[in-house]
Amino acid sequence: MSLVDEKLLDRIAQGIARPASPGVKSSILTSAGELYGTRPAMEDSTPPTGFDPAAAALFEALVEGAFLVANADGVFDDDEKRAFEAVVLNATKQQINPGQLAALLADLGEQLAEDGVEKRILCVAATIQKPEHQLEVLRVAALIGHISGGVSDVERDAMIQLAKAFSRTEDDVEVAITEAKAALGQ
Repeated sequence: MSLVDEKLLDRIAQGIARPASPGVKSSILTSAGELYGTRPAMEDSTPPTGFDPAAAALFEALVEGAFLVANADGVFDDDEKRAFEAVVLNATKQQINPGQLAALLADLGEQLAEDGVEKRILCVAATIQKPEHQLEVLRVAALIGHISGGVSDVERDAMIQLAKAFSRTEDDVEVAITEAKAALGQ
């Protein structure tokens, strides 16, 4: 990856980590990711870990929303996957084990192949109920769209599908895309 690409990925990660609302110390993805990183390695682990299942579900749904947009064009090659992972790891301040994230992305890929995009969008919408979390999904997806040079028409369409599943409008998608461009200095 070139130096320019790394700088772009850093700016995208910083944009994702930046809180969407004033007075908040970090983004929803960053906060949920930090808690997700405390997930026990084994499911039958009993020691107190600080793990919050609701935060884990929120983190996974936020990542899945961005993942669905990143996959909207039908291509999610190794370079895109590495860039996606780098952005998420940096945005969560490296609190997530890279193996955890790789496993999550593998699971999301299998679910997408098995269920199709429409069903996965409905699953994300069923998990993300709070309006501020819905807007965060769109914001993160718009920033992730810039990994490949900007939000393409097909990525925009996937974001619109997500917005509609949230009972939100296309205007919310346009706001997210505009804010992503501003965060990246474009």
